[in-house]
Amino acid sequence: MTSFRSPVLILVAMTCLPAWSQGLRSPGAPATSSALVPPAATVLVPGIRAADFIVAVVNAEPITNLQVSAEVERIRRQLTAQRQPLPDARELARRVLDQLISERVQLQLAREQGIKIDEPSIDQAEQSVASQNQMTVEQLRRQLEREGTDPRRLREQLRDQLLLTRLREREVDPRVRISDIEVEQYLTEQQERSNDPASQQINMAHLLVAVPEGAGEQQLVELEARAQRALQRARAGEDFAALAREFSDAADRTNGGQLGLRTGDRYPPLFLEATRMLAPGDVTGPVRSGAGFHIIKLLERRLPGLPPTTVTQSRARHILLVPSTQLGEAQARDKLNDFRRRIVAGETDFATLARQNSQDGSAAQGGDLGWASPGMFVPEFERVMDQLAPSQISQPLISRFGVHLIQLLERRNATLSAREQREMVRNMLREKKYGEVYDNWARDVRARAYVELREAPQ
Repeated sequence: MTSFRSPVLILVAMTCLPAWSQGLRSPGAPATSSALVPPAATVLVPGIRAADFIVAVVNAEPITNLQVSAEVERIRRQLTAQRQPLPDARELARRVLDQLISERVQLQLAREQGIKIDEPSIDQAEQSVASQNQMTVEQLRRQLEREGTDPRRLREQLRDQLLLTRLREREVDPRVRISDIEVEQYLTEQQERSNDPASQQINMAHLLVAVPEGAGEQQLVELEARAQRALQRARAGEDFAALAREFSDAADRTNGGQLGLRTGDRYPPLFLEATRMLAPGDVTGPVRSGAGFHIIKLLERRLPGLPPTTVTQSRARHILLVPSTQLGEAQARDKLNDFRRRIVAGETDFATLARQNSQDGSAAQGGDLGWASPGMFVPEFERVMDQLAPSQISQPLISRFGVHLIQLLERRNATLSAREQREMVRNMLREKKYGEVYDNWARDVRARAYVELREAPQ
């Protein structure tokens, strides 16, 4: 059954970030807007008069009370659906007006700079909205009509969001820079915290060879030898969960001896000391406690302020066509659709077409982008890639860099190298800095605009 939470539709935030490598890699800047929902039919908050009036003028463009009321109602419905408390109506209306003014100023600036959004990009955005709501585009449009919203209004909103995104990419993203010194300082601060067990989150698995109370010397030797056999097999690469089920006398053997991710101060000091120098995946033992001999495997160790040491990586390849005066976006998409049809039909292979047609540095490798950790590609590319199964080919994807055809080759769980962890830290710091840089830029843009506040929204 199709899941749909009427009347609020989910609208994917349209974000496109600057290239990192081959027109795809992302330096980690965050999305420039949160998830949005298109408004339902204009419904006024109780107590608001029906007559419309101008509440503000932004460089000669009016913002009306009905526009503020529709956005207020949308937010109220969203908060109600999420079971969150509703803010004061007047304060919410004031904040909504402030946001609408900022967006109107930025949209005007985007148009002044000649930024344009073509219809195929809006088509793709509309398809994303429909997919997020688990329906087709036609079903989405019918649902909007049933709720009293013109589907063309959704497309207008998508165009505006894409304009804002492209403007912020151009104006804000280049201002967000993280130096090597900032990365080093952050890592140093986090390492200083790592000596405090309460600041670490650790996951271990263990197996226990129990020692009965009053066991004799010969029995101790036999039990320790049993624990040693389990240790040797674990270090030889055998599945630890299977070994726990075979050897362990502990009650948690049925779940492979996993103790679960918890802060270090919730582990026995004996376990913490035994694993202090281990890397994730290492095994130690036998460790003697009052209960018997333990074989311990460190599964994961993380600090809340640091990225995980293991991630799921994807290896994909793509064909990129860059629109030009000779090849429009729609033509590029049609061309990639033909490529996809030929590949699926077995008439040719992906790598050959990538070498012959792709317009980026991966062409020589048949479009192979290598192994990539989460966050290495721009969000709109990564979102499509993450939905693919191995060997599956996507539909053509439009990004700010052009039109892509993606094929997922394989996935794996990988331990990050020190360099990869540093890059994830850099991306994390960049994301934190982005908000401050964006706020300063937005205030500056608004300060240069003419804004006249008239009647307060009601």
